[in-house]
Amino acid sequence: MITNLSWTGKTDGNANGVVSDDAYTTICLSSYFQDPKIQVLAIIGSAVWCQPCNQEEPELVSLLEGYGHRPILVTGGFDGEAPAAVHQRFAAALDAALAEIAAIQTHARETGAEPRRPRWPMIVLRTPKGWTGPKEVDGLPVEDSWRSHQVPMTDVRDNPAHLQVLEDWLRSYEPHQLFDENGTLIAELADLAPKGERRMSATPHANGGLLLRELVLPDFRDYAVDVPKPGTTTSEATRVLGSFLRDVITKNPDNFRLFGPDETASNRLGDVFEVTNRSWLAETKPTDVGLAPDGRVMEILSEHLCQGWLEGYLLTGRHGLFNCYEAFIHIVDAMFNQHAKWLKVTRQIPWRRPIASLNYLLSSHVWRQDHNGFTHQDPGFVDHVVNKKAEIIRVYLPPDANTLLSVADHCLRSRNYVNVIVAGKQPALNYLSIDDAVIHCTRGLGSWDWASTDEGGEPDVVLGCCGDVPTLETLAAAAILREHVPDLKVRVVNVVDLMRLQPESEHPHGLSESQFDALFTIDRGWRPVSDYDLRQYNLHFHKILASCKISSEHLTNTVIALAYKAGDQGQRIVTNLMMMKAITHRITWTGKASCAKTFNVAEGYMEAGGP
Repeated sequence: MITNLSWTGKTDGNANGVVSDDAYTTICLSSYFQDPKIQVLAIIGSAVWCQPCNQEEPELVSLLEGYGHRPILVTGGFDGEAPAAVHQRFAAALDAALAEIAAIQTHARETGAEPRRPRWPMIVLRTPKGWTGPKEVDGLPVEDSWRSHQVPMTDVRDNPAHLQVLEDWLRSYEPHQLFDENGTLIAELADLAPKGERRMSATPHANGGLLLRELVLPDFRDYAVDVPKPGTTTSEATRVLGSFLRDVITKNPDNFRLFGPDETASNRLGDVFEVTNRSWLAETKPTDVGLAPDGRVMEILSEHLCQGWLEGYLLTGRHGLFNCYEAFIHIVDAMFNQHAKWLKVTRQIPWRRPIASLNYLLSSHVWRQDHNGFTHQDPGFVDHVVNKKAEIIRVYLPPDANTLLSVADHCLRSRNYVNVIVAGKQPALNYLSIDDAVIHCTRGLGSWDWASTDEGGEPDVVLGCCGDVPTLETLAAAAILREHVPDLKVRVVNVVDLMRLQPESEHPHGLSESQFDALFTIDRGWRPVSDYDLRQYNLHFHKILASCKISSEHLTNTVIALAYKAGDQGQRIVTNLMMMKAITHRITWTGKASCAKTFNVAEGYMEAGGP
């Protein structure tokens, strides 16, 4: 029995990409475990720039069969054919598709046969572009022409001939038979409309918040790494998270999925494969592992298809997480935009219930591309996200494994947000015990007393950091200053929730002016020190800090450590402090020839007119 049937329509040029996407979706759509949808490919005549519109029918059928569909062709409306006849053939095609879907499901669910990839029916409806519109305007063809993709007549207020064409066109639909003298739809037709939850606008399957069930989450504290002392142990943060997600899947076998390109294992989330597989119904080889029809991991090397799957999953009342390399999440920029807009608008619609947040986990990030290098470095998605409305977006950069656990638990429990988590997968230092991590993440940012030397007083220098590698660099800089300038009062501030840096007037998570001053001191100007590697991060942090406070009258004593190359740990930050004359001590250190630096060189650079 079909319990939840939806309709997917694709028209004109919009079909160019999604038809192939649907092919790969059928590879993961089990007739036993999921309810299907009727797919309708509406090829509406001579649309502008539409490949399927101009394909010969045998070629189109071969294409769709190659994609795994069983096409049901309905062609009509050409050569003056009346719409009523086409409607009857289309209704018959719908009946045939419903019967075929029911037969596939019955066979799978009642016979206990091994799940195989079925050929789901797809109705291909071919009608003229601009069907039932004006045949011609000014002697030029409109119906079944690319011109009907535009506005047929643009000057009806000033051109009586065009106004008459418009009137004849609208009267051809015989409105006097559809409406009474008051302009009300006649009862005979009004009674045809579905009632209650059968209405398209009222079906709970299109209002996912009505169907939403809470995730059953394990206690993330149970997965914490032991941190007897800050910076003395190492972990792969996303591998730790993977064990947590493994048990999330176990506790939510029909309510949570993990989405992503072919990077689940690469991003160190491989523990999930202890309890589930990648969803797959197509052919397998003896060497394949981790493929099964009931898999909860949706993995395909198509970021926009993963995004579409996740959005559909959330909009129908479920939960999910999209993991991806940071550099390649840009592929879904436009899709993220639309989902964020949808969230913004639906917040103002009382009957539209909140849905689970769209959660991104971005790993293999810009700071650690140990073997891929420049091609895999692009942190600009964060900048793209924070340009959206403050009530919708959240950005988190946990510095270690325990803070990542706390952030992930929070994001999975949230509603109606887009949460972006940027976290490393390589072995990195642990800084906070799980209890300290929870406190730190709840606050969103804070001074790390164990790494500071201001002893709660007014600091000479504030080192701020956000993200795992910048935190490492900042702590290294603090250690250098502690060793070489022991009298300098240094405060280290770590930021987990990026939006905490904004004023409270601009973001719900923003700091009040007094909170900001308490952390970053009063009447000091802001000038973030960055490195060329930073690129978009640099621009974004400049914008955030510009919204806080800037004063060119004061020489800054606050540095935001954003991104620095591994191997120069802390040295570039301290060099920049010297160049800004925030400290004036002469320090020398040595190391690899490529990394050896002296502060007297930096001072000389300043005296020579350097920045």
